[in-house]
Amino acid sequence: MGIKTVLSKSDFIKLLSGYSLGELVRFEPIITGTVQTNYYLETTTGRYILRYYECRSEASVKFEVNLLNYLRKRDYPCPAVYKDKHGRYVNPHNGKPYVLFEFIQGTHIENPSVEQQKQLIKLVAKLHKLTRNYRPSYRTARWNYGVNLCKELAYQKAKEINTINSWKKLKWLEDELEKLQLPKSLPKGICHCDFHFSNILFEDGEIQAILDFDDANYTYLLLDLAFLIEPFIPEFKWNSWQSFGKTDSILDFTSARETVAEYMKHRQLNNNEIRHLFDVYKLSVLIDCLWYFERGKAEDFYEKRKIDALNRFGRDSFFREIFDEN
Repeated sequence: MGIKTVLSKSDFIKLLSGYSLGELVRFEPIITGTVQTNYYLETTTGRYILRYYECRSEASVKFEVNLLNYLRKRDYPCPAVYKDKHGRYVNPHNGKPYVLFEFIQGTHIENPSVEQQKQLIKLVAKLHKLTRNYRPSYRTARWNYGVNLCKELAYQKAKEINTINSWKKLKWLEDELEKLQLPKSLPKGICHCDFHFSNILFEDGEIQAILDFDDANYTYLLLDLAFLIEPFIPEFKWNSWQSFGKTDSILDFTSARETVAEYMKHRQLNNNEIRHLFDVYKLSVLIDCLWYFERGKAEDFYEKRKIDALNRFGRDSFFREIFDEN
């Protein structure tokens, strides 16, 4: 599933010849990836990860490399990137870019403990603090999540599918995007945007590294926090939503409240962020809608149920549920 391009022993010998990382001992495909192709490499000097980017421009990969170098200099737990003999971090192979990363020992945990989830929240907040004033090179090579990008991608999806349903769904999404209140003063920086625990390495119960900055982009710092919270009851999911009535009570802020409180131990939200977490959370739902645009009828589908419930509840009630200590 994770290997889209098969590389041979001779390919790796050729690629490694450009680095000062020893001779190839063995290589092994990593099958857990879903977008890019990854290989584990062992040489006479150490162990490495080669990532072959199937669908990223060189500029997009350079965005990622520059970000990782910036974070590493500030003691953020992420993989190092290796230069070749000419000082280049990104090189082409058969028309696609590749990068050699540090191999970090660790395991992925499917069901992290409460304390391990707190570790992640702390590192999310640290990422945002470190990149609050970061101005990335090659920023325009990434999908920087916001209203305009969401509209653009939704239009592309509707045009590609080109059914009455897809155009209706586009109209609904555009109308919902227009309702969002996102002040220009909302802090921006780098969001990872894919803090799934398959992208986190643990060793002895502690986080060793945050991996896979392939979706990272320059956007509202609140967006990562929005992706981490889920103000809905656990039973309401993409494969069970149809068992609920349209006006059933599906909101539950217990987990979201705890996540936000933990985050604010490490990065305090300003008043604008507190007031507009509602809008950024709705934006995160609308972004999710893009990845599953073909799923469901425009009149009633999973993400629409979420947005409808939030619209009925309202921004002020959302604020009180998460931030009002009384």
